[in-house]
Amino acid sequence: MSDLNSKIFTNLLIHETSPYLLQHAHNPVNWHPWGEAALQKALKEDKVILVSIGYAACHWCHVMERESFENIATAAVMNEHFICIKIDREERPDLDHIYMDAVQAISGSGGWPLNVFLTPETKPFFGGTYFPPIRAFNRSSWTEVLLQVAKSWNEKKHEIKAQAENLTDHINKSGSFMYDPIKMGDIELNEYFKWDDAETMFVNIMKTADTIWGGFGKAPKFPQTFTIQYLLQYYHFSGNQQALQQALLSIDKMLTGGIYDHVAGGLARYSTDEEWLAPHFEKMLYDNALLLLILCDAYQITKEIRYKNSIEKTIAFVMQELMDTEGNFYAALDADSEGVEGKFYVWDKTTVEELLGVDAALFCSYFDITENGNWEHQNILRILQSSEQFAQEKNIDLDNFQDIINNCLKKLAFARSKRIRPALDDKIILSWNALMLKAIAKAALVLQNEHYLKTAVTNFDSITKNLTIDVATGEMYHTIKNGQPKFRAFLDDYAFYVDACIQLYEATYQVNYLEKAKQVCHFICDNFSDAESVFFYFTPIKQLDIIVRKKEVYDGAIPSGNAIMAQNLLQLSIIFDIPDWGARAGKMLQTIAPAAIKYPGSFGIWASLLLQQHKGINEIAITGNDFIEIANTISVNYYIPNKILMISSQGSETLPMLQGKAIDKATFIYICKNYVCKAPVTTIKEFLNLIG
Repeated sequence: MSDLNSKIFTNLLIHETSPYLLQHAHNPVNWHPWGEAALQKALKEDKVILVSIGYAACHWCHVMERESFENIATAAVMNEHFICIKIDREERPDLDHIYMDAVQAISGSGGWPLNVFLTPETKPFFGGTYFPPIRAFNRSSWTEVLLQVAKSWNEKKHEIKAQAENLTDHINKSGSFMYDPIKMGDIELNEYFKWDDAETMFVNIMKTADTIWGGFGKAPKFPQTFTIQYLLQYYHFSGNQQALQQALLSIDKMLTGGIYDHVAGGLARYSTDEEWLAPHFEKMLYDNALLLLILCDAYQITKEIRYKNSIEKTIAFVMQELMDTEGNFYAALDADSEGVEGKFYVWDKTTVEELLGVDAALFCSYFDITENGNWEHQNILRILQSSEQFAQEKNIDLDNFQDIINNCLKKLAFARSKRIRPALDDKIILSWNALMLKAIAKAALVLQNEHYLKTAVTNFDSITKNLTIDVATGEMYHTIKNGQPKFRAFLDDYAFYVDACIQLYEATYQVNYLEKAKQVCHFICDNFSDAESVFFYFTPIKQLDIIVRKKEVYDGAIPSGNAIMAQNLLQLSIIFDIPDWGARAGKMLQTIAPAAIKYPGSFGIWASLLLQQHKGINEIAITGNDFIEIANTISVNYYIPNKILMISSQGSETLPMLQGKAIDKATFIYICKNYVCKAPVTTIKEFLNLIG
């Protein structure tokens, strides 16, 4: 917002806590937050509602604000004809999902900023994404759009309302393309998912794979960590080297590209080009959590030190820049600083030479820094050769070379710390915190790092304390800012939280995390279920301010809440012997299988679950004096994606997987799979022979 506007204008967003909404609090637009007051005003005045949705780290959201929402003349048009509502998509992902579906149905594409026009009854009839202040990019100007919508509402109100009804009906039915398995008999997994289907998913993934630069599809490129996860698991079960090669190529190219911050760590949201050079520079908490999960897998499979280093650097970034004093994780860092995209992160060659002196030539060569720049006359650090290959070509000792590079990066980090930083979105979002909690707990286990484990436990304690509504039921809030929790939690919040609890048990072997997971899973089943379907609604039963209750099954930037719930139900059904949960998860997989086989890139988590279920879950129980050592040896040294591992520790005696297992001084490893249990063994070698 301009300094002038901040002195003249203030709207109702000034009372909000969202950094994104507060960014617009001094626009001349009479913005309202979504709520009863604004919705009743629209009904009373019979005005179209203009909903504009974005998020604090969004570059094009800032652009449209500067060009249109700060313009007094444009704001006057908006204020005259519309009830204008601003929504932070991260606070209200439910509304974002609904109105994004509407805009995609209208225009064939979506994105942010998202601008959608609603009837006074909140039903959408027209919308789009970014609109320029004057005609450009084959798009009408924002003012033209505003005036045309206002004219149509005045002259064709009945037609618009009919159009809105049809569009709302379309949105309501858009998730119902799959048959309902409740009406079908019980079918064994192998009857609806065969190994040939796993191979088909691999083939379909490779049709879009970029075998030169890694990743999938053309620019813009997103990390697609779920697809990489599937390839790693498919390699584990099949030994297919092409799957491993594509997965590691994708990880390596991201880690060496400009999408990764070589100075301080951290992954940006996506790359605008196929070479991973130029991102939109926003850094989201969830992207870095999902990156950490596949880095842990890659490290377990390959034992390559570069993946361990990347885990440590990424976690260091998260702890340094996205963690508060209570151990909560903030949402994001902005793409812009000083109103310029990427300014905080890019370098000109002269500055680098002044900072690094005699080491500058070597550093510039390694990181592709040139006089003219590799992006908009500036340089984004990226690596085009491995350090081993580069050092060999330069005839430099590898260890010496890496020391030089690390020292240079420290100098750049110090210089960069004096720049004006990108804005921080300091909301605490339950679902995103749960993703990072799981990632750090997994890294703590894989790297046997006590500091990471303490960080994960602290985060769990903090979000559980600060976001719980009802201790007795496990009901929680979605977000908190400045000590003020807001909005009842959504499916993703609960699903990811349960998933994190299960991972935290494996890192600590503390049964209370499993008990919490079971409690919250009961709450989800009671409050998010649909009597007509095995899938879960995104919103709880108590939430009434939406036009439809959607069920999200696709994986997007974050996993599908339904996919993670299928995983949770499968695991907890085994851990606590709750057959109904396992049956429900099986029917969810049965329903999704045809779509996942055909479109694995959109159903990555589901694809991995189908693969694991086909191979069977290894139920591992360990008892005896050395149970911690044996359990950690298995979890640290061996990549076994289809396992549930439990140890007989204090408080675990009542857990079904551990009942009847001999507890003696001798250590025993019990393995069950597909309803069959093997005789216990006492060594890791025997254990590995049993699981195959």
